[in-house]
Amino acid sequence: MKLPPLAALRYFDVAATTQSFIRAAECLHVTHGAVSRQVRLLEESLEVALFERRNRAVFLTSAGRALHATTQAIFKQLESTVQRLKDSDDNPVLVVSCEPTIAMRWLIPRLPRLNAAHPDLQLQLVAAGGPLDFARTNVDIAIRRDDFHWGMTLHQQKICDEWIGPVGRPPLSPKLQGHRQLHSATRPDTWATWLRLTGETAIAGERSDFEHFYLSIQAASAGLGVAMASALMVRDELDTGQLQAPLGFVRDGSAYHLLSPCPLNDAGKRQRFAEWVKQECQGCLTHLGLLQKDDAALPSPPQVR
Repeated sequence: MKLPPLAALRYFDVAATTQSFIRAAECLHVTHGAVSRQVRLLEESLEVALFERRNRAVFLTSAGRALHATTQAIFKQLESTVQRLKDSDDNPVLVVSCEPTIAMRWLIPRLPRLNAAHPDLQLQLVAAGGPLDFARTNVDIAIRRDDFHWGMTLHQQKICDEWIGPVGRPPLSPKLQGHRQLHSATRPDTWATWLRLTGETAIAGERSDFEHFYLSIQAASAGLGVAMASALMVRDELDTGQLQAPLGFVRDGSAYHLLSPCPLNDAGKRQRFAEWVKQECQGCLTHLGLLQKDDAALPSPPQVR
């Protein structure tokens, strides 16, 4: 017996699960018409109606419910098997999606340390931010700041709190007067948040705007003005003296998390990477003297420059 095309069965399964061709199209990242055509082809192949179509809504028939019980079990088993193959010891590649600023200013400079700690772990880095479709992108794990809602279906682990503060090239006066204020479109509220948390007065003077957070930090490193930066992202420049943070850093209420469609405590490559990332982040914040602070509004100690 010749079975119907796998694509048609997949489209039917998602449509049956969502009880909507429109929502199925969104899940599959195709058009509503594509879902409708695949379901119609499946019905013609089986010579049986799988959905009742009434008033722009669809409802499973008895045949549709019977088929869905089977396709649902089959695709769940298939997804589980594929995931186990991806996570096997024979596949050491870990695909990591990371926000561009974190990737460029924090993660990539530390990859030699990851290689030394886990020489068998091969990292494939994808620069991206915001919501992520793990199934479509083939990503294993993502590093994200919690500035969006990722739902209840993902496994997550908090890495550390976000600490922000103004930074610029030395010499930088504590009051920051006479310096251009640098802003970014991807983190537009950082200056307002910092002013609210610290009670400091806004800098009077010129401002420049950049599309990305990392561009504003790079502009500060080039001496163009003062940027509101993440402590993690400027730790190396603070150590070398290329940047100063005369007013220290405060928690802004957000945090960095690891996200994955699979458990992060699987004793495999995800867990090893998660433990390494968390240890590195905590090490950076400890080095800057931030983890010991109970009051988020207190500046960092004098040695943070």
